[in-house]
Amino acid sequence: MSKPRILVTRAVFPEVLAQLAQHFEVTANPDDAQWTRAELIAQLQGQVGAFTFGTERIDAELLAACPDLRIVANMTVGYNNFDLPAMTAAGVQATNAPDVLTETTADFGLALLLATARRVTESEHYLRAGRWTHWRYDLFAGAEVHGTTLGILGMGRIGLAIARRAALGFGMSVIYHNRSRLSPEQEAPINARYVSKAELLAQADHLMLVLPYSATSHHSIGAAELAQMKPSATLINLARGGIVDDAALAQALRERRIAAAGLDVFEGEPQVHPDLLTVPNIVLTPHIASATTGTRLAMAQVAADNLIGYLLHGAAKTPLNQVERPS
Repeated sequence: MSKPRILVTRAVFPEVLAQLAQHFEVTANPDDAQWTRAELIAQLQGQVGAFTFGTERIDAELLAACPDLRIVANMTVGYNNFDLPAMTAAGVQATNAPDVLTETTADFGLALLLATARRVTESEHYLRAGRWTHWRYDLFAGAEVHGTTLGILGMGRIGLAIARRAALGFGMSVIYHNRSRLSPEQEAPINARYVSKAELLAQADHLMLVLPYSATSHHSIGAAELAQMKPSATLINLARGGIVDDAALAQALRERRIAAAGLDVFEGEPQVHPDLLTVPNIVLTPHIASATTGTRLAMAQVAADNLIGYLLHGAAKTPLNQVERPS
């Protein structure tokens, strides 16, 4: 009996490919060249499963062109590349990789906050350029982190993990805004306080974005929101590109209407808005918040487990939608 056919759309750990090859006929993309949409559709012909990386748009048009497809498993926790209603209508299971990257991403959130507030990137560039000639009392004097107010927009698993580190490790006051308020049992250990979005923007010394991307969260932080923040505030985006209006942010940074920003995600990434590259008071990283070997391997394993579980046993590990079990 022939094995089910699956497509792995980008490069991934060899041990994960080897595991998948035990169960499936695997078509891999070891060169990691991102296919065009037409190339992706061509590669998906005859495939019943796809292992994806959050960059491949799965919508009604693609599904109509790939009638054999039964499951698409994202290696990422985000799934804004999925049109879930279209996938459900087509009977295609959608899965993501939650939980396994929470703590590592929260670690990076604090790293990016510290680097931004304390002007680490600016000062390193200054030193490497040979411009450091003497100590001075105000040389790259940045913002305090300990004891300040951290505002979190989006208080899911990662937001909570960041809040714990901030409150218990840095003595920060935590305020947050979310679609729904946390339970008192969740708020109490970190003394988190639920506020309106307007209060969050006005009160935060450091604003951390950890909300999922959707049409409703597009440009949640734009020119109007940036104008409500403290001139001394820093903005950190760990969430998704498109949540921040990058052009408006670059202008606000250039005009010093906020002090600094740290971005791990961008609109239209891997392209970066050129204006962001010309302002000094920003830290830019290439979408690496979950990038430890252990965490990335765990993410890949969840995607593999979803493919194996659904196609061989009829149940995905982390389903995003409900579809009929495969026959």
